[in-house]
Amino acid sequence: MKPATAATVLAASLILALPDVSAANASRHSIRVNAVSDGVFEVIARSGNGYLFWCGAADHVQRVLRRPWSTSLYIYRGLGPSETTGRRSAVQFTLDPNLAAAAPAGGYGSVNSLQAGDTMSVLRAHEYCFVPFGRP
Repeated sequence: MKPATAATVLAASLILALPDVSAANASRHSIRVNAVSDGVFEVIARSGNGYLFWCGAADHVQRVLRRPWSTSLYIYRGLGPSETTGRRSAVQFTLDPNLAAAAPAGGYGSVNSLQAGDTMSVLRAHEYCFVPFGRP
């Protein structure tokens, strides 16, 4: 094996030092998060499991936006096709209560209802990141 040249070491160091752009919008469990518009972001998951959407939104708000645990998450648009990727399963969230839809009639149903207007704190939603998926 040839010894590494200074140029090779420098090139490798520069590549490793570059920020991973995909990490900015990748969340736990390979959930993707993309901006839709000012104040609205979309959580794209591989399944329609409500835990994954709430977990992805909370993780994004905590890790990327660096907002407090007490921040309220609101579903802006319920489960449907992704506007940013074309995938089948996406939910759009906002932190702005003025952009949020009115709460669903009958109040909050369940973590899997994923209706516009559903809301919970980032702390509560983040707890879903630790639920064994596939079980309630």
